[in-house]
Amino acid sequence: MDTVQEIELPTGRMIARIEGAIGWMIFNNPERRNAVSLDMWQAMPAILDRFEQDPAVRVIVLTGMGERAFVAGADISQFEQQRASADQVAHYDGISGEANRRLAVCPKPTIAMIRGYCIGGGVGIAVACDLRIAAEGAKFGVPATRLGLGYGADGVKKLMDLVGPSHTKEIFFTARHFSAAEALGMGLANRVLPEADLEAYVRAYCATIAENAPLTIKAVKITVGELAKESPRVDHDLCAKVVQACFDSEDYVEGRRAFMEKRKPVFRGA
Repeated sequence: MDTVQEIELPTGRMIARIEGAIGWMIFNNPERRNAVSLDMWQAMPAILDRFEQDPAVRVIVLTGMGERAFVAGADISQFEQQRASADQVAHYDGISGEANRRLAVCPKPTIAMIRGYCIGGGVGIAVACDLRIAAEGAKFGVPATRLGLGYGADGVKKLMDLVGPSHTKEIFFTARHFSAAEALGMGLANRVLPEADLEAYVRAYCATIAENAPLTIKAVKITVGELAKESPRVDHDLCAKVVQACFDSEDYVEGRRAFMEKRKPVFRGA
């Protein structure tokens, strides 16, 4: 059995632990359906720093505490104190935006394991992950039009890249809840599993990813991110650089030898 290492954080509303090759980031605000408060947004980059620096962590899984929700949006109860003025909105959006930005550019694979409600800011967090694996009872939605708030272009673009312009408009225009089956159909979810099977499936999925070459995974993630940009902004030199790093690595030697020797390769990320 893998040892579990708990990471000390300045807020109890986030839990971070390392279990074997998996770094777990857990939103721990179950009495508010894991709605994200300012201290939770602030903790996310620190957690990612810890996971990114640990070579033992090959995959990062984000999930919510309990069965009711992944993340049911930002904590609206804090808005009157923290998002009432233009300056406060800018400050708050800067912190939450940096958390999502860091998640999106994390060099390691990220998976949102979704039970229950994935609403508003929860959708933003899930979309910033590489993959989204959901339970059959999960519910997705963005209620911005019911709150009268504006939704930043970066967040809209990330969602649109996944589900396309028409589905993006439908999600925002209606502000309704979409089922896991609908999310799967529009490309918002990668996989949908029975609730009872979700965690075991995600753990097995992580094990599969963790066995593969970290530098190749990193190169693919960087390349996909670059190719998603508008053409003039694509850094082709960076794409070539990360590919060359794979060919220059000890892992490439190990992969060739393992293939010839008909055994499973043991990659070290170097």
